[in-house]
Amino acid sequence: MARGKMTNDLTTLQMALVGYQLEKQKIEGKIQEIQAQLKGKKVPVASGVEEKAPAKRVLSPEARKRIAAAQKKRWAEHRRAKAQQAKAAE
Repeated sequence: MARGKMTNDLTTLQMALVGYQLEKQKIEGKIQEIQAQLKGKKVPVASGVEEKAPAKRVLSPEARKRIAAAQKKRWAEHRRAKAQQAKAAE
């Protein structure tokens, strides 16, 4: 048997090297994706299934007005309740 180097140690080191190389490839892929996003490019997903952005909902002007009116009503009620609490505390 050779001194200082055992075959088990070499095998373990070789397996570790392969594992680290795979991790390095994954990390480099993620870096490329991030760089592409920073440049405004769309990068295909590595799994082969491209994720689609959810469709945006479009509201009619009438619906926007109803939502705005309801929110104004909620805020008015909130301010009214807060003013009553301040009066009661005095």
